[in-house]
Amino acid sequence: MATEADQHGAQDLVISGWAVSSPYGLGREAFGEGLRARRRAVAAVDGDRWPVPYEEAGLIPGFDIKSVLGRKGTRSMDRATGIAVTTVGTLLEDYGQELAAHPESTGLVLGTSGSVQSIMDFTKDALTGDKPYLVDPARFPNTVMNCPTGQSAIRHTLKGPNVTVSGGAATALLALNYASRLLRGQHATALLAGAAEEFSVQRARLEQVADHGGAEAPPLGEGAALFLLESGQAAHDSGRTVLATVLGCRFRAFRSVDRASAGLRTCVDDVLRAAGADPGDVALVAPGTPPGLLGKEETSALDTVGGTRLAVRPLLGDATAASAALQLAAVLATRADDPSLAGRLALVTAVDRDGTVGAALLRLG
Repeated sequence: MATEADQHGAQDLVISGWAVSSPYGLGREAFGEGLRARRRAVAAVDGDRWPVPYEEAGLIPGFDIKSVLGRKGTRSMDRATGIAVTTVGTLLEDYGQELAAHPESTGLVLGTSGSVQSIMDFTKDALTGDKPYLVDPARFPNTVMNCPTGQSAIRHTLKGPNVTVSGGAATALLALNYASRLLRGQHATALLAGAAEEFSVQRARLEQVADHGGAEAPPLGEGAALFLLESGQAAHDSGRTVLATVLGCRFRAFRSVDRASAGLRTCVDDVLRAAGADPGDVALVAPGTPPGLLGKEETSALDTVGGTRLAVRPLLGDATAASAALQLAAVLATRADDPSLAGRLALVTAVDRDGTVGAALLRLG
């Protein structure tokens, strides 16, 4: 159980900026408009460009790396890296002029699954290319999971801690928790934390045959959301508005699907207890809403928690590593539209089929 000092430290960590790239488009405005209308952004897939076993997907509309980022430094950049670099750049452009002046104390904690497409394409070239197994060496960095994080930091001159986190649907919550620990340890004064995911042919093929709790594979999505995390004092000194205070994150593992509900319920109870709150105090819940049995387990775990449910996955598709990041972005977008949520609690949850559950509690600014 968290001590009083730990609780105080957690309450002093705030989100003072955010950026998002989603199937609604690039930027917060497009995301907010789509979410406000509850518009389903999953649409028919162009089979000529994407020969995938899905008829629909949630793609960032018209996203082209060279068009968005320019030709310099993007020749070998894959889609996952392009999405991450774009979103980090948007956040810094909107909020980070002061951060750019102190690059050594500004870092990045990015959650990602890496690029399955890059890994499999490079492996194929190594196995089928003419001897001596000719491959494009410029594309090798794309096969490493931390490529999006490293390239984002290099392109935007972030010299603080540079961390890559991976944990399936719980990835963004793990990244948020990791960033919180770095800030409490005074390893940085500001951190960009969030997650990114790409849509690709190889990812679609793997997800099609994966176990989805007895349900059909849901349409895939892609996107990224990044959040500026810093102390409340730092936000005040810089003139940035506190959008939310991070009260805590909790995680547990489960061995079998029928234990996921108990694990998530423990996470929720623990994070509420540490904040001195009750389940009925929660005003907004952004659940992961996984398909099949996992979704039922999540619903069961939240049956005593109050608040309005804000389901994102049905609108944007399964964004896997970026799922919880888009859920958190939806919480902030909803708060921006509803002044009555100021000072209220919001809960973001995640359940991953590989055995991880997580919950993050925030007090909305």
